[in-house]
Amino acid sequence: MADAGPQALCAREPRVPAERLVAEMVPPPRFDSVRFDTYDPDPTQPSQSEAVTVLSGFAAGLGGAHASGAGKKRWFSKKPAVPAGPRGVYLDGGYGVGKTHLLASLWHATPAEPALKAFGTFVELTNLVGALGFQQTVQTLGGHRLLCIDEFELDDPGDTVLVSSLLSRLVEQGVALAATSNTLPGKLGEGRFAAADFLREIQGLSAHFRPLRIDGQDYRHRGLPEAPAPFSDEQVAKAAYATDGASLDDFPGLLEHLARVHPSRYGALTDGITAVCLTDVGPVPDQSTALRLVVLADRLYDREIPVLASGVPFDRLFSDDMLNGGYRKKYFRAISRLTALARDAKPLVSQ
Repeated sequence: MADAGPQALCAREPRVPAERLVAEMVPPPRFDSVRFDTYDPDPTQPSQSEAVTVLSGFAAGLGGAHASGAGKKRWFSKKPAVPAGPRGVYLDGGYGVGKTHLLASLWHATPAEPALKAFGTFVELTNLVGALGFQQTVQTLGGHRLLCIDEFELDDPGDTVLVSSLLSRLVEQGVALAATSNTLPGKLGEGRFAAADFLREIQGLSAHFRPLRIDGQDYRHRGLPEAPAPFSDEQVAKAAYATDGASLDDFPGLLEHLARVHPSRYGALTDGITAVCLTDVGPVPDQSTALRLVVLADRLYDREIPVLASGVPFDRLFSDDMLNGGYRKKYFRAISRLTALARDAKPLVSQ
């Protein structure tokens, strides 16, 4: 048995200082060791192999001095010269085709010190601006060689305009950009026009991006057995008490707690947790709650934290209306990731 009983996520109310937000702008633990040569392209989808080739070349092109000429005096110009040609790539594709793997591989392959590269989700970037202020964020990231933005959001016009302005300033300072899509497929036709929509939203940056479409099916379930069925409440509780560092919460209570914790703190909410155990999992009652659960699922997946659950299977979390609506791409990604984490949690239950 574990030395102490399981913790409860519902009992945690983390506070995240601004300096931690900056320090954590690196690929998450799941993607610490990924590289282009560890990406497993689907042989039936040539766009996946093409993406590796394009991104490898893009990374190699970011070597040398900072594009803005940082560290050199510029006697005849008030601001750095913007490099000619595309200074960014935009990865457009469905969930589970390995976009985050490729984005993290680009970060690792870029020949610059980690302090000169930043990696974060769109939400994490907006949180950084909120914590530091716009001008300080520009100063903090302006000397970077590369900024990678995962899961670029297009569902909040205010945040989109904010980040568009930020990226415009960073491009002016010579920062190279890379982004993956997280669009509203109900409006964009399964993401096929995500690149065009992204470039339209950031009109001033369109010339700096090369859209790169990545086709394919969800790799997380390619050739793998079906995810395990939910366990009983007793099995979940017993596993939680027997696993050092596990948490144990009832699902309805956790959903209520997430409403009281800002999504920027969901990563910190799981600090030190080795497994998340949930009882009484059921359909999510409304869209606001569902979107918060999506963020938590992303943070759990990034940190490779297994999820053991009782109740309904994860593919029944979201209603048909949700799965057919504008945020369905997010919900399918959450189902995919939670299913993978449920598979990882199966060994926690004693046979």
